Amino acid sequence: MSKNIRNLSARKGLDDNLFEQLPDNGGADGDNYRNVASKFLIGNANTYGTASFYDFLNPENSGKKGFYCAGSACLLAGTQDVVKSELEAQFGADAVGPVYCLGRCYENRAFHVDGKNYSGAEADALPSICRHEKSQHPTPYRVQHQGRGILTGHALSLEECLRLLPVWLQRPPETLLDGLRVSGLRGRGGAGFPMAIKLDTVRKEQADQKYIVCNADEGDPGAFSDRYILEEQPHLLMAGMALAGLMAGATEGVVYIRAEYPESITIARRVAEQFNNLFPLDTHDGTPFSFRLKVVKAQGAYICGEETALLNSIEGNRPEVRTRPPFPAQYGLYGKPTAVNNVETLANLPFIAQEGGEAFKSLGTAKSSGTKLLSLDSHFRNPGLYEVDMGTPLSFAVYELGGGFKEPVKALHIGGPLGGLVPISRINDLTLDFESFASNGFLLGHASILSVPERFPLIKYLEHLFEFTAHESCGKCFPCRIGSVRGKELLKKAYESDYRIDRELLNDLLDTLEKGSLCALGGGIPLPVKNALKYFESELQPYFKN
Repeated sequence: MSKNIRNLSARKGLDDNLFEQLPDNGGADGDNYRNVASKFLIGNANTYGTASFYDFLNPENSGKKGFYCAGSACLLAGTQDVVKSELEAQFGADAVGPVYCLGRCYENRAFHVDGKNYSGAEADALPSICRHEKSQHPTPYRVQHQGRGILTGHALSLEECLRLLPVWLQRPPETLLDGLRVSGLRGRGGAGFPMAIKLDTVRKEQADQKYIVCNADEGDPGAFSDRYILEEQPHLLMAGMALAGLMAGATEGVVYIRAEYPESITIARRVAEQFNNLFPLDTHDGTPFSFRLKVVKAQGAYICGEETALLNSIEGNRPEVRTRPPFPAQYGLYGKPTAVNNVETLANLPFIAQEGGEAFKSLGTAKSSGTKLLSLDSHFRNPGLYEVDMGTPLSFAVYELGGGFKEPVKALHIGGPLGGLVPISRINDLTLDFESFASNGFLLGHASILSVPERFPLIKYLEHLFEFTAHESCGKCFPCRIGSVRGKELLKKAYESDYRIDRELLNDLLDTLEKGSLCALGGGIPLPVKNALKYFESELQPYFKN
């Protein structure tokens, strides 16, 4: 069925795509669903089943007027009960709902009203904002680089793109690709896969159309590095996508941005329209090269950060994870070869094109080259965004850049909800690169750093992680769909009653999730749980049998 919908959606292409026409409610008699289904020659159930999957299209949320951030950073900060109560006082309890991470982790107190995000001191004016008496006045957050500021230095402008792109396009794609290979650039979204291999695979595929897709669905609570690039360095991203398109033989690009970042969407759409007007440009052999960007607003689903679910989403399919092979580089968007990379990865390409692969390779470590963006949450004395060379000691980031903590902290959750839970005692053992984290049983991932304060019960935090996974699971595989709920139930029951968890039962559950899940959502959630069981046994022991 998904292939049929994919083919029917492909007939109209990106400009008239099915996903962007899904209604946010069905109307009194469901006419909105039927009209879309009729236009694309698909079933009413397909339209409803897809639309109702998303937080912002689900009919149950159609009447919501305010959303409070329920992400991990805000939970650990303990700020959201007050925000939720104040929103309910303005709109009523039925008109208020949770949203998972608005990218304001550096100050918390985050909420969303009338298509805009607010946080920090803005929460003091929440009643006035809800009554439209006060406008948005976001607090600037700290942005700093230690060493070479590839992504946090000078902001590339449209005029510079017009000057530099023709120079870069005079090089054969193979030459640019060779420079990328030399650079050793690996994906910054979590997996760390070499980018050159991905683009080269797409290039070698035979197809009448190929795509570059930017995964800007930065859903990891605690991360706001992609949001920074989208809002402060958008031309860097657009130029990177055009370079990726030239190397892969693709002429169309899609930037898929999470709905929880409304400001990012507005800026990216404006810049993409300007950027598209730069083309066509001549290449080294006189052939005109056109690259067209399309910005797609997501609708609230963490699973769309998984590349195949993201592709299904753009097509108007239910955003479930695809089985692999085939991989997106062979069978991606609309069944065509597609390279999917996250924002930070693509934004590195202009530097490599301008300075050369060796210049990038000279930064970082032998296997983890270049720099990495770090997101430090509000528990740090100096919260904000930092760019450091790969291989920088974690202790330097925590105590020198971050300035240490405002209150006692017992663990750092690094790399999003599926990342490793690092006890404070292990900070001095780690450097910020893929190999160091992997060899020590952790995961660098997006490199968001969340602080778990000593006052917060760890079992409640683990319950929150299972609850988050259960809420965001696409439901396609039962280990994730059912296992996440069972994990949440076990921990909640142990915390709230005299029930004690059977360790063997929990181990079996974690093993099933890890080995049986189709993607990293179900497969990754066992990592922080195992870290907690290993390093915080004394705190968790009272909740287990024997």
